Amino acid sequence: MEVVDRFKNYLTTEKRASANTVSSYLRDVNQLVVYLNARNRTLETVNQGEMQTYLHWLTGAGKSASTVTRVVASLKCLFNWMVDQQLRLDNPAMGLRVAKVERKLPKILTSAEVEKLLEQPRCVDMKGYRDHAMLEVLYATGIRVSELIGLNVGDVFLSAGCIRCVGKEKVRIIPIYAAAQKALTDYLREVRPKLAEEGEDALFVNMNGSRMSRQGFWKLVKYYGDQAGIQSEITPHTLRHSFAAHLLENGADIHAIQEMLGHADVSSTQVYAKLVNGRLKEVYSRTHPRAASKA
Repeated sequence: MEVVDRFKNYLTTEKRASANTVSSYLRDVNQLVVYLNARNRTLETVNQGEMQTYLHWLTGAGKSASTVTRVVASLKCLFNWMVDQQLRLDNPAMGLRVAKVERKLPKILTSAEVEKLLEQPRCVDMKGYRDHAMLEVLYATGIRVSELIGLNVGDVFLSAGCIRCVGKEKVRIIPIYAAAQKALTDYLREVRPKLAEEGEDALFVNMNGSRMSRQGFWKLVKYYGDQAGIQSEITPHTLRHSFAAHLLENGADIHAIQEMLGHADVSSTQVYAKLVNGRLKEVYSRTHPRAASKA
């Protein structure tokens, strides 16, 4: 397992990948190692034909096309690193054929559902003020849940009405609307000083005073979604999708949305245009008096 340990060190120290990325890559690599060991093969000796057979094996084991695509990306990274380290002469993951992934349109909330969700935290105690501010900031900015809980107090610029978000590849300055600005102001002035541990930099903290966790916030979103009577499954990412779709519906430029979301490629943002166009067509067909008439 020396190769895997060295690869992990490369991901964390040189590539500076996130903890989630490191965990995902290592899971994919370790699964391949187990598969190869059972067939008396190693990472140093496996060839492209055997790698293609491995992909077929994953598919036969019930792995989705999107999962297999992610595995290929992990293994390409591994073998590229091995070539750089002169542990191999070639990358056997290059040129692998993966079934085309059908990209599903994201699930979003209606504007009315978002309003109902944002109304759920009652600003009558510290928890209510904090939860209200977190939900408002998430919907106001469309940032990822990891970015939300990663915010520090120094990333908030109340007088300018914006926050600084340190994303995967770049720093983004994102505006926040007035209601979110007020929720954040109330939380920072009235609640956080009493709640946060001394020396804690995190903007949003749990009831013990330390940085809020991903799992903790996911539970909050699910709880308030249930309280709001929202029937569809709701996660923090649902608010990110809703943020983008609602901006598009109201005429925002797709490149501006791309910048706020932190997408490296506009094609990742264009999925929201497809979603909005589909919704508009559905509304048109359902409501236009002549849409259902025969030619």
